[in-house]
Amino acid sequence: MEEVRLSASIRTRFGKKVAHLRREDKIPAILYGKSVDKPIPVTLDLGKATKLLKEASSSTLITVDVDGKEHTTLVRDYQIDFVRGTLQHVDFLVVSLTETVRASVSIVVEGVAPIIEEEGGLLVTGLEQLEVEALPQNLPERLTLDVSGLTSFGSTILVRDLVVPADVTVLSDPEELLVVATAPSLEEIVDEVEDDELLEGEEGEEGEEGAEGEAAEAASDGSDGSSDGQ
Repeated sequence: MEEVRLSASIRTRFGKKVAHLRREDKIPAILYGKSVDKPIPVTLDLGKATKLLKEASSSTLITVDVDGKEHTTLVRDYQIDFVRGTLQHVDFLVVSLTETVRASVSIVVEGVAPIIEEEGGLLVTGLEQLEVEALPQNLPERLTLDVSGLTSFGSTILVRDLVVPADVTVLSDPEELLVVATAPSLEEIVDEVEDDELLEGEEGEEGEEGAEGEAAEAASDGSDGSSDGQ
C-alpha cells in the first residue's frame, strides 16, 4: 500500500478562534485513540488536507507528522461546509500496527453478468460497503465483486460469497445481499417490442416503395412502346 503522509502543527486556537485559521487557509483537526495519552488538537493546511481526503478511503493509513512526531492514523470523520463546499474539520484515529481495527471498505463491481448482457435486465446492488476487521496495514482499499458468474435471473451474490483476504475478517451479516440479476421490466419489454415493430414497418415501407417504383417504371415503358407503334 502506498504511503500517505500529511503534515500538521499543534493547535493553540480553540472555539470561535478557529475561524481565524480558516481565513488563513488552515483547518482544525484532532488525533485521538488508545495509542496516545490524550487527544492532540492540530492544524492542517486546507488545500493539502482536501486533496488527501478526496483520494483516501476510510481504510487508508495516513501518517500524520505533528511537529516532527509521526502518528499512524485512519480518518474517522470529517465535516464539510455544504454552502461553501469546503472542508471544516477532520478526526484522525491513531492506531497501532499490532492491534486490529474496524473499518468500512467499499465494494467495487467487476466483470459482466452473462444473463444481463444476453437477455437485458438490471444488476440491482445491495450493500456498497462492508464492515471489516484487520490489522491496520492489512486493511484493503476496496473489495472486488465479480459478477461474471450471474448466468440466470434471480442469481445473487451475498456477503458470504465474497472473496476476501485471509487476514481480513468480515463483520457484516453474511446473508446480506450484494447484488442480484433481475429480469427486464414490463416497460423495457414493451419498448423493445415497439422498437422491433417500428423497424419492421420501415423495412415494409421500403419494400412497398420499391414495388410502386417498379410498377411505375413498367407502365412508363409500356406507354412508350404503344406510341412508337402508332
